[in-house]
Amino acid sequence: MKIDRSFVSDFLNDRNNVAIAKTIVALARSLDLDVIAEGVETKLQRDLLADMGCNAYQGSFFCRPVPLDAFEQFARRI
Repeated sequence: MKIDRSFVSDFLNDRNNVAIAKTIVALARSLDLDVIAEGVETKLQRDLLADMGCNAYQGSFFCRPVPLDAFEQFARRI
């Protein structure tokens, strides 16, 4: 299950978005599904999501978008 970037991007300004993200995590857990948050751009967003129980993330906090060949080179180094 995915937490949409529209909820993640406004965590600091809209507590409803935080509540929605917590609900998505709880629902995913109750259905034994993994959950991933997209649009994670700051450490604070990542930390809030981790505190909710989300442990998979996508976003520029981890890596900016790169061309396929650059990604393949990166993936070979891991």
